[in-house]
Amino acid sequence: MTLKEIRGEIDAIDAELLPLFLRRMKCAERVAAVKREQKLPVFNEKREREILDGIARSAGEYGGEARALFSDLLAMSRAAQHRLLGSGAPLREAVERAPRELPKAETVACLGKKGSFSHEALLRLYPDAQPLFFPDFPAVFRAVETGRAGLGVLPVENSSAGSVGEVYDLILKYRFSIAGALSLPVRHCLASAEPVLENVRVVYSHPQALRQCSEFLTAHRLKTEPFSSTAEAAEAAGKPGAAAVCSLRAAGERGLNILARDIQNTSANRTRFLAVGRRLCLPPDADKISLCFSLPHRTGTLSAVLARFAAAGLNLTKIESRPIPGKNFEYDFYLDFAGDVRDGHTLDLLCALRDELPLFTFLGNYREIS
Repeated sequence: MTLKEIRGEIDAIDAELLPLFLRRMKCAERVAAVKREQKLPVFNEKREREILDGIARSAGEYGGEARALFSDLLAMSRAAQHRLLGSGAPLREAVERAPRELPKAETVACLGKKGSFSHEALLRLYPDAQPLFFPDFPAVFRAVETGRAGLGVLPVENSSAGSVGEVYDLILKYRFSIAGALSLPVRHCLASAEPVLENVRVVYSHPQALRQCSEFLTAHRLKTEPFSSTAEAAEAAGKPGAAAVCSLRAAGERGLNILARDIQNTSANRTRFLAVGRRLCLPPDADKISLCFSLPHRTGTLSAVLARFAAAGLNLTKIESRPIPGKNFEYDFYLDFAGDVRDGHTLDLLCALRDELPLFTFLGNYREIS
C-alpha cells in the first residue's frame, strides 16, 4: 500500500471512532443521572483499575498504549459526570463570594533589608505599603499568618537558577492565597568597600544570587559564602577583603564601590515573585491560576490529571513537585496555568479535581505583571 492509501484507511478508522466516543460520553451522562439518584461518588477506583488492567491484557504488545488511551477516556467521562452533578460546591461558593478588588495591604513582609530584590519587587507591587523586613522565608509566612503583615512578597523562581524550593515548601505548608505576581528583571553587581577586584577574597550573597552569577565568580576564582539575602550581604561587604553580589540600589545605599556590573550568567535574568495573603481575591483582570494537590500512589495518575488540562485547552506554565514531610516518596504538586476561574469550563475542571484529588487547594487567580 502507498502512504496515501494507508492514511486513507486511518481516516476511515478515525471516522468510525468519533461516533463511538460520542456515544460513550452520552453513556457517561446517563451514569451521572443514576449516581445522583443513588448518591454514589463519581470516582470508583476499583472499577477503573479493573477496566484498565483488562484492557492492557487484551491489547497485547500495545498494552501500555491502550492503558494510557483508556485512562484518558475514563478521565473525560468523570469530567462530564462532575460537570452534570455540579461537583466542588465549596470551591464554587468561594469563587462566587471572593471580592473582586485587590487587598490594600498597609504592611507587606519580605526577605532581607532595604535594597534587596525582594524589597524592589514589593515596591513594584505595593508602592504605598510599609515594608516589613525579615531574615528568612519562614518568618515572612509567620508574619502573614499572625496578621502582622497583610501580605508577603517572596521569590519563587529564577530564569537561570530555577525554583526556590524552600518557598514552595512553605506555600504548600501554609496554603495562603496568591494575590499577585511579578516577573522582575534582576541585574547583579559586585560591590565592595575595596577599591579594586584584586583585593577581594570572599563574596557574600544569597545562594540563589550566587548561582545566578556562577560563571563570573568561577572565572575570577572568588570564594563565596551564603547570606540570608543580597541586602544583608551588601552590609557585610564593608569588611576588609569582602564583596557582595547585590543590586545597584543596595550597593549605593551602603556607599559601596561597584567593582563589576551585570555579572549575572544571562542578560535575560529574571526572578518571579508571588504576593501571598490569607484572603482569596479574584481581580477582574486575573490571568493566571495556581493550585496544589497530592496524588494517589498509582501508575499514570499525574499523566491523567495533566491530560485533563490539555483537554480543556489550558496552558500549564509551571509544575513543581515537593516531598510530603513524613511520607516515603509521596509528593505534593504545585501548578500554574493561564486562565480565568470565572470561565465555566475552567471552574468545572477545578471543581472535579477538588473532589477527586487528596489535599487539593485552589491558591488563587491573579494578575502577573512584568
